[in-house]
Amino acid sequence: MSGHSKWSTIKRKKGAMDAKRGQIFTRLTREIVMAARDGGGDPEANFTLRLAIDRARAQNMPKDNIERAIKRGTGDSKDGEKFEQIFYEGYGPNGIALMIECVTENRNRTVADLRHVLSKAGGSLGEAGSVAWQFTRSAYFTVATEGNDFDTIFELAVEGGADDVSLDEDMIEIIGPSDCFKTLSDQLSAGGIKPDVVELRMIPNQEMALSVDETLKGMRAIEVIEGYDDVVNVFSNMTISEEAMEALESA
Repeated sequence: MSGHSKWSTIKRKKGAMDAKRGQIFTRLTREIVMAARDGGGDPEANFTLRLAIDRARAQNMPKDNIERAIKRGTGDSKDGEKFEQIFYEGYGPNGIALMIECVTENRNRTVADLRHVLSKAGGSLGEAGSVAWQFTRSAYFTVATEGNDFDTIFELAVEGGADDVSLDEDMIEIIGPSDCFKTLSDQLSAGGIKPDVVELRMIPNQEMALSVDETLKGMRAIEVIEGYDDVVNVFSNMTISEEAMEALESA
């Protein structure tokens, strides 16, 4: 999975995220609304809401925006919009499998728009169940290697229920069952470890290896899909090799 994480880092460095700050705020607002709707407006009692707020603060979302989003989720706002989280399944260029996480107040509009976006990106929307079996919903964390001891993090992660802890050049990846998400987060926090990424991901059960050119085409297609406002995350089963990463950085 490290290739996917490095890809996200490169996109941030290139400024793609800053250029779409308004779009980011829209997505973060929807995440907060959904989390508050499902678990209440107290971040101390609602772990998902706490993570959504942390992500919003990391993007410098104003405090007033965060508070308004919480009120919308708990029903304390006069805004009548009701959001729902939906996973769509589809295919990208060269048959890569895609799980697309959306938050929307109008699923009919979203599915129609997403079908168009996928077609534009060289892919297609699949039927329910056509792709999901290739992925496992998992707790996912990354921790910078600099300033952290791998053995300590390994022990904390295993005690928290992690299935896999791997060491890369500049990051430590931790993957565990989705039902261990809060336990893992609390375990790392208790050990004084502050992860760079804390989220639930759809992890492919088996990755698909492509040529460098095919991989770059798939990565560009995913970026197009991510550009649609209702999309929160796009997960694929595509392997991102070091060669593809180098080609992307030099592009």
